[in-house]
Amino acid sequence: MKAAILSVGTELLFGQITNTNTVYLSQQLNMLGFDVMYHYTVGDNPERVADMMNLAFEDCDMVLTTGGLGPTQDDLTKEVACKVLGDQLVMMDDVWEEITRYFRTLGRELTENNKKQAIMPSRATVFHNDAGTAPGFALEKDGKYIVCMPGPPREMTRMFEKSVLPFLQKLSEEVIYYRLIRTFGLGESSMETDLLDLIDNQTDPTLATYAKEGECSLRIASKRKTKEEAKRAVDEMLEQVKERIGKYIYSCDDEELVQVVCKKLMDQNLTISSAESCTGGLFAAALTDVPGISQCFQRGLVTYSNEAKMEELGVRKETLDKYGAVSEETALEMVEGLKKVSGSDVCISVTGVAGPDGGTEEKPVGLVYIGFLYGDKKLCKKVRMRNINRKWNRHYSLLSMLDVINKNL
Repeated sequence: MKAAILSVGTELLFGQITNTNTVYLSQQLNMLGFDVMYHYTVGDNPERVADMMNLAFEDCDMVLTTGGLGPTQDDLTKEVACKVLGDQLVMMDDVWEEITRYFRTLGRELTENNKKQAIMPSRATVFHNDAGTAPGFALEKDGKYIVCMPGPPREMTRMFEKSVLPFLQKLSEEVIYYRLIRTFGLGESSMETDLLDLIDNQTDPTLATYAKEGECSLRIASKRKTKEEAKRAVDEMLEQVKERIGKYIYSCDDEELVQVVCKKLMDQNLTISSAESCTGGLFAAALTDVPGISQCFQRGLVTYSNEAKMEELGVRKETLDKYGAVSEETALEMVEGLKKVSGSDVCISVTGVAGPDGGTEEKPVGLVYIGFLYGDKKLCKKVRMRNINRKWNRHYSLLSMLDVINKNL
């Protein structure tokens, strides 16, 4: 079944709020086996709302709307839905009683205009709203469906999960199962080249690549009669993908690289400390965003200046004078000094040129050295990045640090 999502609200067009409803609904509908064909956003104008519904129905069987169900005069979604699918509005006493009970429970005054929310299409399947006052509904005619939900995300998601989802499951003949594979160190074009035979011959499962902030992801999806059949097809394709790009994969379950690293540290009961120069504490901040990492993360030092590197980590002045702060020698002395002051099982350091200034022909912007120490393993990884901008260089340095840990634990 083909579906379109229609978001109603002038505030969305003004950019006053972020439209998270569309993202959520697209994810849910795809998992149910619906093909989401279009996203529309329209202001609180009944003519334009009707135009968008009619336009969507040229190619879709269902339109899901959010917004425009409140008590005020500009809330006109259900009036338009009635017009498009040929129904009329009627007062539903049970819905009015439910709204009255909601206000009474909260101890709030019930204003006269709230009666508008109890006026529903006569053929509607009404959806209860236990997080607000505006009920939702589904309306059908000649195999075309309009499903209307409130705009506030908290109300919409609770209504979807409790009422709309069971309604849609009865209409869906297939389910979609997918896995999102995440990689580091492999560009989107290179990934496509490595998987070209699978992509060219795909029918079901399907493969789609995505680039994101220095990483690349692959979505493997299958639409089958049952979830078990779809999962089996996806897992079989995943094995073929691993044969080609397995060394770059760090998660097959859409996890962030920092989550994967922290899980390894916690599972192996390892302590870790960091010494950062060019990243200025990004690594420490990323780790401490992960719940439970306090059992592993001991300390994060930001040794930005040469003086700090010498005083906090014992980097020798001779090393800095001869090789410079951005060098393999300095990165290794940083991580060795960190081991002495922290005693952590895993120690990692980073030093580099984040830009936009400060680069030379020998040491350009985007050059980074990462020191790593774990047990008998000591290494330094040299990273050369394109000089995009300071923020991106620092972020990619963070990912590179996490990648070094992930591949060496």
